[in-house]
Amino acid sequence: MFNQPTRTARVAALLGMALAVTALHAAEGNAERGRIKATACLGCHAIPSYNNVYPTYNVPKVGGQHAEYLVAALTAYRTGLRTHQTMNNNAMALSEQDIADIAAFFSSAGH
Repeated sequence: MFNQPTRTARVAALLGMALAVTALHAAEGNAERGRIKATACLGCHAIPSYNNVYPTYNVPKVGGQHAEYLVAALTAYRTGLRTHQTMNNNAMALSEQDIADIAAFFSSAGH
């Protein structure tokens, strides 16, 4: 339907809008609560150079990432704007506060 550069530009634009909206409505994240909530996340996102199984994806290290980006990404997974079955399923179980807390945890540390 769209060629790759067009698709990439559309996704980037949508993520940019999500970041802007998220910044306006962001819940205040608590890194300590996020540490507890992020236990499952660490199983993939804290392993250097980790790849998950079929289809193979390089799992990004998210420790030290900007909280706003993490909130936007998790929100996009929760709404289906970004697609990865595992991430979609995990994000759908999170509240806005959970997402803010997890983002605060990962942005405050180099996990």
